[in-house]
Amino acid sequence: MAEHRSMQRAALLDAARSLLSEGGTEALTFPALAERTGLARSSVYEYFRSRAAVVEELCEVDFPLWAAEVAAAMELAGTPEAKVEAYVRRQLALVGDRRHRAVVAISASELDAGAREKIRAAHGELVAMIVEALGELGHAQPRLAAMLVQGVVDAAVRRIELGAAEDPAAVTDAAVAMVLRGARG
Repeated sequence: MAEHRSMQRAALLDAARSLLSEGGTEALTFPALAERTGLARSSVYEYFRSRAAVVEELCEVDFPLWAAEVAAAMELAGTPEAKVEAYVRRQLALVGDRRHRAVVAISASELDAGAREKIRAAHGELVAMIVEALGELGHAQPRLAAMLVQGVVDAAVRRIELGAAEDPAAVTDAAVAMVLRGARG
């Protein structure tokens, strides 16, 4: 029974990812989740009490996986500069990933205070990954610089997501160049 519930919960989360990546937060409804999973609408409520609860769980499950991919790319880099570059490039490479599109849609939605705090904490953990590398590059305020680097990444993500006239590789290269020039303090 516990295994069945776990499988149903995973199916609901997978359906939520699809709905978010296809249609944004407006598409994430309990009737749509029920339709995608073949469950009765009332059954969806047995797993999640609200849309915010679905969003919170997606953040708890997906954000650490995404952050682990960024951390792994940084670990392969040999120098602080290469770590900062890997931080930017890996995040931008993940833009097309369904998990990323779901996280972007989630962050744009209206959430309760608990869900917003979990997202803020997860983003804080992501930003913390490059503080040391920025300090090693000689930046006088590495924490502030890390937050600004993430701002550049977020802007590049939005540019790529919008399907701007630029090629995603060009957006990535421009973001990396901007970050590395500024990261040197």
